[in-house]
Amino acid sequence: MKALFIGGTGNISASVSRLCVEKGIELYLLNRGISQVEVPGANNITGDINDPELIKEKMKDHKWDVVVNWIAFKEDDIIRDFNLFKDKSTQYIFISSASAYQKPLQNPIITESTPLENPFWKYSRNKIACERKLNELYQQSNFPITIVRPSLTYDTVIPVAIGGWTEYTIIDRIKKGKKIIVHGDGTSLWTITHAKDFAEGFIGLLGNKKAIGEAYHITSDEILTWDQIYTYVANAVDAEPNIIHIASDFICTIEESLTGTLIGDKSVSAIFDNSKIKSLVPEFRAVIPFKKGIKETIRWFEADAKRMAVNYETDKMIDRIITAYER
Repeated sequence: MKALFIGGTGNISASVSRLCVEKGIELYLLNRGISQVEVPGANNITGDINDPELIKEKMKDHKWDVVVNWIAFKEDDIIRDFNLFKDKSTQYIFISSASAYQKPLQNPIITESTPLENPFWKYSRNKIACERKLNELYQQSNFPITIVRPSLTYDTVIPVAIGGWTEYTIIDRIKKGKKIIVHGDGTSLWTITHAKDFAEGFIGLLGNKKAIGEAYHITSDEILTWDQIYTYVANAVDAEPNIIHIASDFICTIEESLTGTLIGDKSVSAIFDNSKIKSLVPEFRAVIPFKKGIKETIRWFEADAKRMAVNYETDKMIDRIITAYER
């Protein structure tokens, strides 16, 4: 199998890229050449996907069994990719987002047939628009699409709602015993998936004709409360979290920029039914518990001082929310 990944070196995609090489897939990575992440055994093509004429030139001698775009976010990206790859690939996989599912949920058990509607987060609405355009192209032009909706997936990021992701801020606060915010009362349920587990499910979609025209989410089956999530993060650095519970509505009143990630995603329970991906990829099992996986992630951060970046603007924002709440 010959595959092209647009991106392929990110938090989720790097694990998929490495597994592809391990499985013997002839993998090409198209990116701008600025990533520090290496995927031994992959073929690298340097170029900007937003320069279609350059990409056409670089792709003129290639045809692909599958093209995966890890970095498409707007409908224009889909139209561009359709024009580039409609005659170049037998499958096109779009990475959407589980945040596109209905908010607020009418049913906390999410299947692929759960409606797509998110009035709170522009990022999610853009992903929904991409999906609609892809389904239109599939129906009208037989463009061979597959849609994948990851939920909160981690490897080289710290998957918390405030103070994490590519920042070390939440860990710095925990180590110093400072208060950290857990939205709501900490008892709502969530699912966090390790990128290596995600890769095991995702790779079964590559070149799979049964996946054409379909959408899938791929998540762990481990269900945790947000209190458990933050406690495991703190325990990964041998500490106990100094948690303060604050309602998501109040947080977003003080810091409007958090509305998407909270009200539009993490403020209410979400439990994923993975029956559909398991029926197509029966070998898929998520086997890395968050309690174990987050320790590996923190070790990765602490292996390089440059990764242990504290964003002092985030730090001040957290203090500002806590001060407003305690008043």
